[in-house]
Amino acid sequence: MHITARVDYAVRTLLELAAASGEVVKAEAIASAAEIPPKVLESVLAELRKAELVLSRRGPDGGYRLARPASEISIADVIRAIESPLASVRGQRPEDVRYPGAGEPLQQVWIALRVNIRAVLENVSIDDVAGDRLPGFISQLTADPGAWARR
Repeated sequence: MHITARVDYAVRTLLELAAASGEVVKAEAIASAAEIPPKVLESVLAELRKAELVLSRRGPDGGYRLARPASEISIADVIRAIESPLASVRGQRPEDVRYPGAGEPLQQVWIALRVNIRAVLENVSIDDVAGDRLPGFISQLTADPGAWARR
């Protein structure tokens, strides 16, 4: 799975907003704290607003805040808001891909991959990361030395 810079920026943006505990945060403060280029942040914030993950307020006291509690925003929600489905094959959902002949079982591999991606990303919230309280299964997965090996 490839995590784009935009997804990384979006997650980090939401982490900064979660750390603000409901207070309105100016885009400039987010850009500075998370080291995100301001122009890119504007675009990311627009996508997060469209996905109803953040709310914005205009004016001198304006800025951004989370649209719902950080515990209710999963990493999967962020990826879907910025990049669309978690797993796709040539731009199609795995259940819509068909292969002839010997490749027919490959569809099941892609669906199994999506299940495993969901198992992690749908069960880790912005609040989990912001509060440094990752679910136990994350520690179990990352404790495997093979998890850190480049291939």
